[in-house]
Amino acid sequence: MRDEDPDCVDLDLSGLKCPLPVLRTRKVLRSLPAGRTLVVTCTDPLAALDIPNLVREEGARLDAVERRAERLRFRITVSARPPHS
Repeated sequence: MRDEDPDCVDLDLSGLKCPLPVLRTRKVLRSLPAGRTLVVTCTDPLAALDIPNLVREEGARLDAVERRAERLRFRITVSARPPHS
């Protein structure tokens, strides 16, 4: 999954273990404006469950998931949402 979009943000979280991939992904998702794309790369096997749940909770859209060997890549589009408290 290679994204040539210059507005795409790549977040490489390889080597981090739960809960760090989700926490760092949440932080970046909340900092991006609606319509931006975030590509997250993880090696933590729990990310296969945690990242899609986070995306749903944040009101974003999970566009693609790719698995290659031990790496997981998630392509996420940020959606408009109310501010977090």
